[in-house]
Amino acid sequence: MPIKIIPDGGVTTPPGFTVGVAQSGIKKQGRYDLALILSQGVTAAAGVFTKNKVKAAPVKLSVEHLAETQGNIRGIVVNSGCANACTGKIGYNHAYKMTEFTAQKVGCTAKEILVASTGVIGELLPMEKILMGIAGASQGMSSQKGSLAAQAIMTTDTYAKEMALTVEIAGQKVTLGAMAKGSGMIHPNMATMLGFITTDANVTPACLQQALKEATNESFNMISVDGDTSTNDSVFILANGLAENKLIQDCTSEEYQSFKGALTTLCIELAKAIARDGEGATKLIEVKVINAPDLNCARIGAKSVVSSNLVKAAVFGNDANWGRIICALGYSGIDFDPAITDLYLGDIKVFKDGTGLDFDETKAEQVFQQETVKIKVDLKLGTYQATAWGCDLTYDYVKINGSYRT
Repeated sequence: MPIKIIPDGGVTTPPGFTVGVAQSGIKKQGRYDLALILSQGVTAAAGVFTKNKVKAAPVKLSVEHLAETQGNIRGIVVNSGCANACTGKIGYNHAYKMTEFTAQKVGCTAKEILVASTGVIGELLPMEKILMGIAGASQGMSSQKGSLAAQAIMTTDTYAKEMALTVEIAGQKVTLGAMAKGSGMIHPNMATMLGFITTDANVTPACLQQALKEATNESFNMISVDGDTSTNDSVFILANGLAENKLIQDCTSEEYQSFKGALTTLCIELAKAIARDGEGATKLIEVKVINAPDLNCARIGAKSVVSSNLVKAAVFGNDANWGRIICALGYSGIDFDPAITDLYLGDIKVFKDGTGLDFDETKAEQVFQQETVKIKVDLKLGTYQATAWGCDLTYDYVKINGSYRT
C-alpha cells in the first residue's frame, strides 16, 4: 500500500493518542497556549533538538528524560507564549515542575513526560497559570482536540500545521500523525520550531531515533526563513505499537525503510508548511541542487541559496537576478566548478557552463510570481541531489520582528 494522506488528519489520528488543551493566559486572552499529548500506554519515543549552544530548559530536560527512560515515554506537555530559555536554574526547575505535575495528573512518573516551550526568550514561566492550565487540560483529554492542540502551540504562525498519513508495513496498516509550529527564527539545524509526531507503529526506540534523525535531515534541517537558529527547537515522535506490525528493530530492514519513508514524507510536508508560513512571507522558495559529488555538498549548496537574504529579497520583488544565486552557491564552501554549472529559474535556463544566457525576462518574472518559486542548480559532478525550502523576505518580516514583544 502506497503512502496515503489522510485529509484533516493530525496528531490524534493514530489510535491510542489523546490531547488536552488550555487557555492558561500566557498569551492573549482567548487563545489556547498549552497542550498535553498522551498515549494510553508507555510508548517508544525519540527526539531531535536544536544545535544552538544556548539550549532552553525544556530542551535540556527532555534530552535527559529520553536518556533516563531509554526512550520509553508516556506523553508530552508543551506551552507557547514563553520559551523558558536563558532562565537559569529557576527555568530548569520550572520545566521539571511541568513534567512532574503532568505526571501526577495522568498517572506516570515525571521522567516519562517530555516538555517543550516556545515564545519570548529570557522570561520566566508564569507557573501558577501553567499549572492551572495543565490541570484543566488533563481533565479534558480527547482524540477530538488535535486541531486545538495545533493552535495552542502557535506563536507568530498564521495557521495551524497538521498532517496524517498511512502506509503498509509487513502487511499491517500503520498510521502517522503530526502537528508543528514555526514561522520565524527558522534556519537549518532546526529552528524556533516544534514538531510532535505520533504513530501506532511497533518500532524500537533505537530504530525510531535513527528514522527521526534521517527524516529530519531531509526536511526540518533543509528549511530557512531568516538565518536564526533557535534555543528551543525540538521534534518528538511517540510510537505506541497498536498497529501490531512486526517489530521494527533492524535499521537495514525493508520494514524500517517503509516506515522511514512515510516519516520523511510527513516531515517534508510539515517543513514546507513552516517555510511557506515564514513571518511576512508571500512565497515558498524551493531550491534543488542536482548531480552533486556527494549528498553533503548538495544539501549545503541548496541551503546556502535558500538562506540568502539577497535571493529572498529578489524573489519578493519578482526580480530574476540569477547572479545572487550563483554568488550564494560560491560562498557556501562546497566543492564545485562554476565553469560547468547550469542554473534554471523554473524551466528557464539562465546560466550555462559559467556564463549567463539571454532569456525572456517576462517569463522569468512569471516564475517568480508563482506561489512556489522553483530554482534548480546542476553541478554536473555526480549523482547526488538535495532540496531546501525557504520563503521570500518582505517588509512585513521587519514589522513583525521589530515589535515581537509588544
